[in-house]
Amino acid sequence: MRQELMSLPKTLADDVAKNLVMVAKLLDDEPERAYEYSRVALRLASRVAAVREAAGFASYAVAKYAEALAEFRAARRMTGTADLWPVMADCERGMGRPERALAMAGEPEVQKLDRAGQVEMRLVAAGARRDMGQADAAVVTLQSPELASQSVQPWTARLRYAYADALLAVGREDEAREWFAKALEADQGGTTDASDRLAELDGVEFVDALAPEEPEEITEPEGEEAPVEDKAGDKAGDEPEDDAEPAAEPAETAQADRPEREADGG
Repeated sequence: MRQELMSLPKTLADDVAKNLVMVAKLLDDEPERAYEYSRVALRLASRVAAVREAAGFASYAVAKYAEALAEFRAARRMTGTADLWPVMADCERGMGRPERALAMAGEPEVQKLDRAGQVEMRLVAAGARRDMGQADAAVVTLQSPELASQSVQPWTARLRYAYADALLAVGREDEAREWFAKALEADQGGTTDASDRLAELDGVEFVDALAPEEPEEITEPEGEEAPVEDKAGDKAGDEPEDDAEPAAEPAETAQADRPEREADGG
């Protein structure tokens, strides 16, 4: 990315780099802000492939799938690589076109992907199958040497989790529980909620120990009624005293000045 930015004037390259850094920092936790920074970078350097790719991922994170697909296609034209092929297919799913995503899974570009990319493509294809109501086909799609491997790779937990979820969708609950457990075993970074899914299958219910307790309802003893006051504040049934002084009228108060709002600076 730094090498790509070297084609820009130094001051411009620095500005673009700062925006790209913010995209990377905010993408997971504050995707809307990351998207805003990506649009700034895009306005500054739309002819840089790394900028188009970053803008694509920022759009993807906020479910702007048409925008994301356009940016990924532009980045792919600039670089000539197939690395973005799986996420491009997933954008087709996001736009409600799972059949196109499935067609992309059979294109020659898939053979150009590394092992991680091919696993990602398999995950997208299985998702497309489920989108189309083909739950059993989704299970078959995920069955692969990578799924059977005992070695743990960065994508292992997600692949096992997707397989467990697909099994659960077709009613194979016992097998699903086994694969959720395998996903949890491989999920060293906490990228899935496999532990919660296991607990759900086991019927375990978590209670928030820090949640405030509901206050007990206070009831009046039977046979006793609380005295009811009338509008003047006397108990019902009591006669007002004749020599009671009339209530003093409230003093007139000056209206407080309202603080002026600070301008937000635009």
